[in-house]
Amino acid sequence: MTVELSDNAIKVLERRYLARDAEGNLTETPLEMFERVADAVASADDPFRGEEGAARSRETFLEMMTSLEFLPNSPTLMNAGRPLGQLSACFVLPVEDSMEGIFDAVKSMALIHKSGGGTGFSFSRLRPRNDVVMSTRGIASGPVSFMSVFDAATETVKQGGTRRGANMGVLRVDHPDILDFVSAKSEHHLLNNFNISVGLTREFMAALEHGRTYALVNPRTGEVESMLDAREVFDEIATSAWESGEPGVIFLDRMNEGNPLASLGEIESTNPCGEQPLLPYESCNLGSINLGRLVHVENGAPKIDWARLEFLVREGVHFLDNVIDVSRYPLRKIGELTRANRKIGLGVMGFADMLVSLGIPYDSERALEVGSEVMSFVERVSHEASEALAAERGAFPNFEMSTASREGRPQVRNATTTTIAPTGTISIIARCSSGIEPLFAVAYERRVLDGESLLEVHPAFQDAAKTYGLDGDGLVREIAATGCLSEVEGVPDELARLFVSANEVAPEWHVRMQAAFQQYTDNAVSKTVNLPQKATIEDVESLYLLAYSLGCKGVTIYRYGSRPVQVLYRGHAEAPDEAIRPRERQKVTSGTTEKVRIGCGNLYVTVNSDDEGICEVFTSLGRAGGCPSQSEATSRLISLGLRSGIDIDEITEQLKGIRCMSSIRSKQAEVLSCPDAIGRAIEKYLAVESYDMPFDTAVDGGVSCPECGARMEFEGGCIVCRSCGFSRCGPA
Repeated sequence: MTVELSDNAIKVLERRYLARDAEGNLTETPLEMFERVADAVASADDPFRGEEGAARSRETFLEMMTSLEFLPNSPTLMNAGRPLGQLSACFVLPVEDSMEGIFDAVKSMALIHKSGGGTGFSFSRLRPRNDVVMSTRGIASGPVSFMSVFDAATETVKQGGTRRGANMGVLRVDHPDILDFVSAKSEHHLLNNFNISVGLTREFMAALEHGRTYALVNPRTGEVESMLDAREVFDEIATSAWESGEPGVIFLDRMNEGNPLASLGEIESTNPCGEQPLLPYESCNLGSINLGRLVHVENGAPKIDWARLEFLVREGVHFLDNVIDVSRYPLRKIGELTRANRKIGLGVMGFADMLVSLGIPYDSERALEVGSEVMSFVERVSHEASEALAAERGAFPNFEMSTASREGRPQVRNATTTTIAPTGTISIIARCSSGIEPLFAVAYERRVLDGESLLEVHPAFQDAAKTYGLDGDGLVREIAATGCLSEVEGVPDELARLFVSANEVAPEWHVRMQAAFQQYTDNAVSKTVNLPQKATIEDVESLYLLAYSLGCKGVTIYRYGSRPVQVLYRGHAEAPDEAIRPRERQKVTSGTTEKVRIGCGNLYVTVNSDDEGICEVFTSLGRAGGCPSQSEATSRLISLGLRSGIDIDEITEQLKGIRCMSSIRSKQAEVLSCPDAIGRAIEKYLAVESYDMPFDTAVDGGVSCPECGARMEFEGGCIVCRSCGFSRCGPA
């Protein structure tokens, strides 16, 4: 058996998934990784189907993964069959209103992050800022201040050696500190390990509709503390999201209307990307079917392979249910509740690829119909598969406490079966589009070793380009530079229409597509609603209301160019309409100082970072003299450029190689000049600090991957590097 992987997929697997020995040497191939996972997951069949049945399941699971038609979430690929053994991606923990409860949650979070999972929290139970602390007669600091404690702890724990911790923070809109929460990330160096979402209630939405005030309730006393105008709060939420992409919003009552175990508790939060609502101490494992590989030609026309999709759904449910039994959980309580409720989240990826193969533009009524048809099929078959497993192995232990039991529905093995995840990294392995997102770009540049760039082109576009006689390398490079076919002269309209990119899709179509899938998804849908830079705050508010009216469980918007350092620019860097201004220098910075021998003596080069990344350079000359004024001027200009978001690679390339006669003539000089020394010092600093750099370091005006330097893209609450697979705030 072989696995047809792209060079990029192999690189991602080698960096993040394949087993290594104590010295860091690879000890398995991609095929051996899939065999390891299939062995571990199929072992759960032994008690029910015996050794022969487990062996058949192993072959089925292996074929599903090696064909790249189904992949589980990253923790399963990384940890199945290995000592850590923690296979779930999503966890929610309670935060109780006591010092003990808060720091118990911090400890539990650290253990989960260490094992490879992401965590969600509701901070709504914490008493508001300036409320009384009865035990000490002190004053409470409020939920937002405690979020910084969770954020700092996350910064120190790297998930499973391969994934950095990610959190979701939720606060109810009726909490007295809601306005502090809404603006908590307005300073972009704060809470970088959190996605945040406001929990909107039905009462709030009604007050908004009728232009009324609504009550803020102290969670400690249950008493109304004050009233706020719903429209003013809504405006604040939309303004903050317009400026920075956060907070998102989740519709709490709608999530709880779909809560299959309401008798056990209320859903207060989700996983970091918002697609998995969970009760406190629940976990969930995810997996996705690659729809892009399920289109075949029948009678000369492309058709969806429904039979193969049915097989993958049934075996995907079987696979994910087995994961529950073979996984090792970081906390006993989590293991107990997870096995009692047996929630799984089977979803899809490669949906945009499927539409391209079918010849259907993403932003069309027919695409919405296909999305609904596919997901309704997945939902129906997944429920049937869960019923079949329940007949063989028993229903989930808490079934009698579920709404399904009270409504007289058949027993099922799993409280939920479907979730639409962002699939940031596993879609790179499968070489398909992410989740249900549109294509991000038809062609883009991928960084490889030594700064070389290779063009990555969507395979379907390569075929289409040949048909239209457009397969020249120059055209592809022009497409990679602009990011959109509609902006390239000579590309037929029908081709540009079919290969529409995420930033060309009108925001309303993003929301409508999310709603089409949400209608047939047990849990929730991870989806980014892309807005153009010129979008207004009123546009954001309209999208929130549209999402609510169409039945979405939440919504995340991202306005192009809205962050001080752009997450990803299409093609080459595009400056915002306004002039670029450097960010303010923070009071505290940290870095390193290197002594370098130049022709004039010793040059001391200091490179510093703040909370947002590398920010400044200082130089100091020894007693020998030299040109201190020129060195100071050079350093100031470099610092200005660094805080303005100029590509660091461009800066170092301009500095390295500059020659000074005093250094050239000197036998002791280690560099060619002061600028050459500064450029090389910056490169060394970046190499040493690469793993700890914040994810919003600028490159080409966008976010630089801290491992390979390529630009990263924003999707579903995650940032993902499609060059090497590095990701933040993503479970899969």
